[in-house]
Amino acid sequence: MEKPADHRRRLPPLNALRAFEAAARHLNFSRAAEELSVTPGAVSQQIQNLEDYVGAALFKRTPKGLLLTDAAQTALPALREAFDRLAEAASLLTAAVDGRRLTLTAAPSFAAKWLVPRLGKFEEKHPQVDVWLSAGMEVVDFASGEIDLAIRYGGGRYPGLEVIKLMTETVIPVVSPGLLNENPLNDPSDLAHHILLHDGSPDADDSCPDWAMWLAARGIRGVDGARGPRFNQSSLVIEAAVNGRGVALAKRTLAQADLDAGRLVTPIQIATAVDFAYYVVHPKTKGRLPQVKAFVSWLMEEAAAHEAALQTLDNGAGI
Repeated sequence: MEKPADHRRRLPPLNALRAFEAAARHLNFSRAAEELSVTPGAVSQQIQNLEDYVGAALFKRTPKGLLLTDAAQTALPALREAFDRLAEAASLLTAAVDGRRLTLTAAPSFAAKWLVPRLGKFEEKHPQVDVWLSAGMEVVDFASGEIDLAIRYGGGRYPGLEVIKLMTETVIPVVSPGLLNENPLNDPSDLAHHILLHDGSPDADDSCPDWAMWLAARGIRGVDGARGPRFNQSSLVIEAAVNGRGVALAKRTLAQADLDAGRLVTPIQIATAVDFAYYVVHPKTKGRLPQVKAFVSWLMEEAAAHEAALQTLDNGAGI
């Protein structure tokens, strides 16, 4: 069977392309040579090599100077764009190596509710580092080398990666103060008079209770734990509660900023610990980068302060 033709061609030498782009921009070999720090003869030779490669002339030599041929005029915009993209790629590589850029991923709810409000502190401590945050639910493939680290919510088993436990998580009922004033909630049985908001985020954590599990564990009858709106992101169910839509079982780490600000309250002081936690993960090689070291250190400090503050609150509230 005949093999399919390979339409890919070997690229001409980069120096020849650079010489052509500079000469085409200046329409002068001497000025191109000055820009490239070579002799005019070297530029002329590179242009000749490129013309031999493409099998066509690239310049017309006239008494008034150089002019581009039709072929050269057609190819020049694409070549300039290619050099711009190469320059951008080189800039990104430099930024990553010299510690100016840090690329990380995190789940959207954690990013919005916990990480982003704190990033300003990191930027103040490390103004030389540009943080590039990608929020998404998909598990990142570190093999591409584009991501430096990730913050994952899960069981902590991530083979082949450096894994650092950041924070634990609990689930608590939350409601807006306005809704609570309109409709008191002094006991779990009072939930029969409230709309239940459901966190349907795809965490796959069997230890995390939904409303039906939470009610059953407390022997509450007469409350339909399956009814009510459902949201596929934890941040959305929290926002629904803030807006008085009902009572939510919320991940406390994500809801705490709204609790601190008084946008939410915990009418029933019952916190349920779950098995999943937040972890910082990265390839071992990425851990050597100065920006990764700095960011992980800062994250651990913020997480420790967050959990210490929760402990103080819990001791005062008797949770």
